[in-house]
Amino acid sequence: MNAQYFITASIGTPPQDFVVVPDTGSSNLWVYSSKCWALACLRHTKFNASKSSTYKSDGEKFDIQYGSGGVSGKVGRDIAKIGDLEAEMGFGEITSAKGTSFLVSQMSGILGLAYDSISVDKLPTWLSSSTLKDKSFSFYLHTNPDASYMVIPGMDHEGYETIESHPVVE
Repeated sequence: MNAQYFITASIGTPPQDFVVVPDTGSSNLWVYSSKCWALACLRHTKFNASKSSTYKSDGEKFDIQYGSGGVSGKVGRDIAKIGDLEAEMGFGEITSAKGTSFLVSQMSGILGLAYDSISVDKLPTWLSSSTLKDKSFSFYLHTNPDASYMVIPGMDHEGYETIESHPVVE
C-alpha cells in the first residue's frame, strides 16, 4: 500500500542481510536478534551475533518507543553496510517487540537517518559513523516500488528538470 519503503542493509562479517526502513524521523539502527522470541521476531530475519567475526558485545540496554509500539534489547557493535558503504557502529539487537505494526511490516529493522542528538543511548548514527565526507542522501519514491531508490551521498539529477534542495541544520 506504499506506506513503507525498504532497503537492504547488512551487519557483521560475513554480512547478514536485513530488510530495513530508512527512517528520517529516528536515528538508530536496530534489527531483531536471534535471541528474540516475540512473535514479531519469529516472522522476520534475525541477527546472529555468534556468526559475525567482527561483532563486539556492548550490553547497554536499548529501548525505543514509537507511536505504534516499542522495541527493546541491548546494544551490540559491528560493521553495518548499505551497498558498498560501511560504518563500524553501535546498533540495537532487539529481543522484545510490542505493537501490531512490527507483526505486519516486512521490515526486520530500522535504519535511522536523523540527527545524532536524538539517538537513543547517544549512539552515533550510521551516517555519522561512516567514512563518507558528504553525509547527504535522497530518495526517489514512486508508486511502483521497483522504481523507487535511495542515493547516498547526494541526489540523482539525471532525467529530472527540477529538483529542489535545501540545507538542513540540526
